[in-house]
Amino acid sequence: MSVSSEELNVRNVKGVRLGSACAGIKRSDRDDLVVIEAAEGSACAAVFTRNAFCAAPVIVAREHLGRQPRWLVINSGNANAGTGQRGLDDARRTCRALGRLTGARPEQALPFSTGVIGEYLPVEKIESALPDALSALNEAGWARAARAIMTTDTRPKGASRTLDLAGVPVTVTGIAKGAGMIHPDMATMLAFIATDANVEQTSLQACLSEAVDGSFNLITVDGDTSTNDACVLLATGAAGNPVLTRESTDFPLLSRAVREVCDALAEAIVRDGEGATKLMRIDVEQARNEAEAHRVAKTIAHSPLVKTAFFASDPNWGRILAAVGRSGCVDLDISRVSIWLGDVLIVENGGRATSYTEEAGRAVMSEDDILIRVALGRGCARQRVLTCDLSYDYVRINAEYRT
Repeated sequence: MSVSSEELNVRNVKGVRLGSACAGIKRSDRDDLVVIEAAEGSACAAVFTRNAFCAAPVIVAREHLGRQPRWLVINSGNANAGTGQRGLDDARRTCRALGRLTGARPEQALPFSTGVIGEYLPVEKIESALPDALSALNEAGWARAARAIMTTDTRPKGASRTLDLAGVPVTVTGIAKGAGMIHPDMATMLAFIATDANVEQTSLQACLSEAVDGSFNLITVDGDTSTNDACVLLATGAAGNPVLTRESTDFPLLSRAVREVCDALAEAIVRDGEGATKLMRIDVEQARNEAEAHRVAKTIAHSPLVKTAFFASDPNWGRILAAVGRSGCVDLDISRVSIWLGDVLIVENGGRATSYTEEAGRAVMSEDDILIRVALGRGCARQRVLTCDLSYDYVRINAEYRT
């Protein structure tokens, strides 16, 4: 089933074209190959997974990033990870194939893959489908591309923002995929963002890194950091605004727009977590520093006992309390810790709040979007992490992933 850009609520970006095609990598009934073209002279920034077993396309994309890339080639259905030297050769072969068809240098292409780990990339299928993807290139190709990069996702993910820079209208649009193996340590499974703003490259990289740290790096579905995580930000300059640097007065406006797109995509990934039925926002405040707040929030978010309780709509608040207690806060004074489910105070003075009732807790747990708030009583730092519940379907989806 196709989806239009209007249905995905994304806007075209001047200087960017996207084309999708079916290479039949895992299935023969859907698009699984995407080519993204950025205008000549575009700037490109990217962040990648920190997983030591990073996939071959990640290694090649890192090598090519500083070579003025303007082409992205993305396949779903096969991760090309855990494939050794042959995987590297296959990723480079894909870039050469794109170069032959477009006249670009191979190093001007960044390859990306997602899917099953440990199987060799069927490069011949990609080479055969590249002409179709290139013939499909158009500015309105965002929605079709968002669907083509999906694996276990149940729906495509996209977001756009518009802003005014020195009287010039500018657009920021992004698409992402990801539903499982989500515990980003730089970005999400795959995310591709573009703007028609004119931005100096090192400033663009700073913009992306800051946006990723405050969005994709604060989500988790299952605590597994992928081998293939990557997030790319292209800036074509086609809007015609004066070139932006970090010192420019308007730079914060662009940074905010990029961050908002990243926030929207990150939340969409958690909402679409494999088997997920609830979105959980975990706010930790009054911590000694952001790192401590982050650690406490992640400990709660990664707890299978907490996540299964939320799936069951069971206000088993002792599981949250236990997660806070084992999160590694040095010299934690539990008498100063308070915990809320939504607006319901469940823990104070080191134990169950006197005002708490099971009925009130259950009412919050029955909602689809739930806030967990923890006040540590130790300082002023705070952090928010997004996660989802853990359902029967998560086990089923991952048990059947290769079948």
